[in-house]
Amino acid sequence: MISLAGRDIMHSLGKFVLTGMGLGLLIGVTLSMAGIYRGLVDDGKALLENSGADLWVVQQDTIGPYAEASSIYSDVWRGIRSMPGVARAANATYFTMQVRQGERDVRAMVAGITAGELGTPGWPPHLIAGRQITRGHYEAVADFATGFKIGDRLQIRRNYYTVVGLTRRMVSSGGDPIVFIPLKDAQEAQFLKDNDAIWQQRHRTAANQAFNRPQVPGLLDAVIASQSTNSYVNAVLVQVEPGHDVDAVAESIRRWKRLTVYTRSQMEEILVGKMIATSAKQIGMFLAILSLVSAAIVAFIIYTLTLGKIREIAVLKLIGTKNRTIVGLIMQQAIALGVIGFVVGKITATLVMAPIFPKYVLLQPFDSIIGFVVVMVICMLSSIISIRAAMKVDPAEAIGG
Repeated sequence: MISLAGRDIMHSLGKFVLTGMGLGLLIGVTLSMAGIYRGLVDDGKALLENSGADLWVVQQDTIGPYAEASSIYSDVWRGIRSMPGVARAANATYFTMQVRQGERDVRAMVAGITAGELGTPGWPPHLIAGRQITRGHYEAVADFATGFKIGDRLQIRRNYYTVVGLTRRMVSSGGDPIVFIPLKDAQEAQFLKDNDAIWQQRHRTAANQAFNRPQVPGLLDAVIASQSTNSYVNAVLVQVEPGHDVDAVAESIRRWKRLTVYTRSQMEEILVGKMIATSAKQIGMFLAILSLVSAAIVAFIIYTLTLGKIREIAVLKLIGTKNRTIVGLIMQQAIALGVIGFVVGKITATLVMAPIFPKYVLLQPFDSIIGFVVVMVICMLSSIISIRAAMKVDPAEAIGG
């Protein structure tokens, strides 16, 4: 049987291909939206994996340190380290801010890490250039996505830091690149107030002390000194010894330290189930809207192409062509349009949209397979309107036209 669909497509190949390319751009956006969601989930998992922790010890009744503010005393880690089943324990702080470098600034998560060696919880597990932090102050390791280079000087609050190492895929759950600095510097940047605020607080403390009760020698000095120390961290990252049950160690810390402890699976649920939930709903709505728009465009295009050859369809009916042949003509054109659109969309999403999008876009083969199937189903369903129009064509129109 002669391929009527193929002949018709070749007759107006330029218009058909351009139409498919336009549809492909829309499909490319749809695939990119799915990739953005996958990227958000992967960012959250990368944050947990790169931390090197099995347990996160945070302030009681909070879901910190990533999804909520958490503040615990910095000496808690010593008691946790001595508990059975704990291999390593290290303090960590996390806060997001604009990190300045010369005339530009970059939105980044600043992570304070304790002194130690490679493998210490909180440390970047690998570098692509430079070295790890070896000094107690004013050195930084930055993610490659920040655009910083070895030797750059960064300003974080009042202090300046020299970039000594670069890493990759060290990001927060929101996709912001991470800048690692020594813990004491991070504590100062996060918890220490500016000079004016410290002066005002000391003035208020002195005034309240003098007003409320007689001056106790040395008491005011002790209060002022306590305001200048950085005695808090956001979390204690814990590594469990091999052979010990993670849940049992977590329960032991909860019972004896009166703190909230999360395992990796629980922290993943917080990041993915809570922090990304709203974004997932928004992306789901966009995917649904784009699918409906794609279906409407395909239906309109195929219907227009069908109306353009009403006379030809009437001639086919007049010479005795079966209805299933005419249905196949329309269906094949819809599928061909979908294939062209999907190929263009896949290429656009992979080579154009994913590399230039500000957020990490993860395009998985499984999503592409599902996307192809959905596109084919949409094209076939969208051709139903055109098929119904073709079935109503009167063969007499071939003579009367």
